[in-house]
Amino acid sequence: MYISYVAAFLTTIAFLPQAVKTIKTRDTHGLSVLMYMSFVIGVACWLVYGIKLGDVALIVGNGVTLVLALPILVIVGLNDLRAWREGRRF
Repeated sequence: MYISYVAAFLTTIAFLPQAVKTIKTRDTHGLSVLMYMSFVIGVACWLVYGIKLGDVALIVGNGVTLVLALPILVIVGLNDLRAWREGRRF
């Protein structure tokens, strides 16, 4: 049982530096909007699954990760849209 809490903590905390850096700098060079879309959808599915099971580790871990990943997805999407409108490659 404790392994699920360790796993949730480690995978969520591992994502934190990328989230902080991207949200702070708005620099998304090298980040893929398709990857983040897939990631956010996958994390949301895990969250729903955790809610269905009543598994606190899945709920908290994926809930926090979703809160960190959504802003990055929005920033990547907006940066890619801006680059596309300006005719730059993204």
